[in-house]
Amino acid sequence: MQIQWLGRVEYAPTFQAMKDFARQPSATLREELWICEHPPVFTLGLAGRPEHVLAPGEIPVVATDRGGQVTYHGPGQVVAYPLIDLQRRGIFVKEYVYRLEEAAIRALARWGVVGHRVSGAPGIYVRLDDPFSHAVLAQRPQQRPPGTPAPPPDFTGLGKIAALGIKVTRHHTYHGLALNVAMDLTAFERINPCGYPGLRTVDLRSLGVAAAWDEAARELAGQLQRLLAV
Repeated sequence: MQIQWLGRVEYAPTFQAMKDFARQPSATLREELWICEHPPVFTLGLAGRPEHVLAPGEIPVVATDRGGQVTYHGPGQVVAYPLIDLQRRGIFVKEYVYRLEEAAIRALARWGVVGHRVSGAPGIYVRLDDPFSHAVLAQRPQQRPPGTPAPPPDFTGLGKIAALGIKVTRHHTYHGLALNVAMDLTAFERINPCGYPGLRTVDLRSLGVAAAWDEAARELAGQLQRLLAV
């Protein structure tokens, strides 16, 4: 999986380029990992409801074909787009999502930050009172009897630091994972992040961690390469 370092690129043409890339025949698909950041933009997933975009102002809103609701991309955020063939790699979709989340968790551990999963809510979260605590999270996903729905997500005491939204077409993936490093977090106040009113969004800087964007990008890219290798 070759890494392409795109720098800061506009969202809309990058979205179109991902779709074009994923349409390649499997026999000729070259697998890549795109690492970039975007100018300010709100993106709506397939389930996105416009009422979750509260006050976009001058920030554009782009409808996409990924899963999920609304999120924000902007400077200071590392965005990773794995463009791979899941069938070729023998990875099922749920396992793919797990590995993306695990990459964020391991990248955060580089700075001692402990990332957590929350039942029923994709992405990675940290404790607001102690983001370096390894204590087991009460809201963690737990085994349920077959056919039992997941409980409503509980974000009490938590902030979201990494979001994910994917699209899989003919086993080819696009969209991906976003890790907040040093952003203007006030933009998240203009939306209900991921469709959840009141959900706090944090970055490494707000947790007291001084990490350069390049450093975080290389750490996340390395973790993704290791976890997606088969």
